[in-house]
Amino acid sequence: MSNSPAPALSLPATSGLQFKVSDYLGKFLVLYFYPKDATPGCTTQGVQFRDLHDEFTAANAVILGISRDSLKSHENFKAKYTFPFELVSDADEIACQALNVIKMKNMYGKQVRGIERSTFLIDPTGTIVREWRGVKVDGHAAEVLASIQSFHS
Repeated sequence: MSNSPAPALSLPATSGLQFKVSDYLGKFLVLYFYPKDATPGCTTQGVQFRDLHDEFTAANAVILGISRDSLKSHENFKAKYTFPFELVSDADEIACQALNVIKMKNMYGKQVRGIERSTFLIDPTGTIVREWRGVKVDGHAAEVLASIQSFHS
């Protein structure tokens, strides 16, 4: 996927927005895929991106979180943790399939289909320049920020 054009996606997002990759040309775009709103790991991940939001903005970057949850669930999650970025609803797995983040996972001894925690960095030209798969939450937002800052140096 790296060094390939980002897929042309159009999906509903919080705040009544329609997310399109093309709307973010000229900026770095961080798309982070996470399994489920309001679960411990996903909350920690969102909070870490929230806490570094000003630094991402200063680096000309926009953050968007994506999961299969509904817009209503996203709006509640966003409000509860005061996320300053939008959450994209991918209930039909359009973005998940385009970026190949659906995996079989073990949960309580059962095989289930779910989102593998993954992050994609899209540069201002619309090219995927970095991807992280099987993300470990702690320190991940800072690692993504450092990657963006390295493009500026």
